[in-house]
Amino acid sequence: MKVISYNLRKHRAATELKELVTEHEPDILCLQECDVQALPSEISGLAMADATQGNRLGLAIYYRMNTFRLQEMRTFGLKKSLHDRVLKPAHERVLGARLQDIDNGRELIVASFHAAPLTALNSLRRNQIRAALTELESMGRGVPVLMVGDYNYPVFKENLGQTVRDHGYTLTLSDERTYTRYRVFKGHYDFATSNGFTIDTIQTLPQRSSDHRPILVTAAVD
Repeated sequence: MKVISYNLRKHRAATELKELVTEHEPDILCLQECDVQALPSEISGLAMADATQGNRLGLAIYYRMNTFRLQEMRTFGLKKSLHDRVLKPAHERVLGARLQDIDNGRELIVASFHAAPLTALNSLRRNQIRAALTELESMGRGVPVLMVGDYNYPVFKENLGQTVRDHGYTLTLSDERTYTRYRVFKGHYDFATSNGFTIDTIQTLPQRSSDHRPILVTAAVD
């Protein structure tokens, strides 16, 4: 299974999606910072499962229709940062899809996630990540979970890794930095947390018009 996660940088990179999907042929596409109203219902064989509605910049998930059946969608709000309370850019920070593999009947949960910005504390983002994983588990007890997106967590990842492990999940970074636009803040921002999946690779794709590089996750259900 191939999953692409991409922060569109306030929807600026939306024009790249068709080419991105055609070139890499993902089974699932998870987006952050997109103008939901401007998104198409289908991108090169991928159907939109759902998108958030309450955010100024939202989340969306697309899936390959001949590979999966869509079982359920849920949107979750998480603990707000001061940035969220003042500017109100994002209340819905997790979008989860429960899918069924058409060939083998197995179910899985895939989520698009966007953590609070760098103005918030790492402790708040760790709280959001724990809460997000807990909420996703409620969509199906024992169903494998893969959450990808913009974690806004460039440094001190050992603390995050321990938090994720304590929750029963694995934290997997991509092969190269995903954010390189500003020297001070460059690093791995976009990665995956998973339970019940084997992550084979996470490839950082070439820089395009976004300040984030897309990541391509290749994974299999255990």
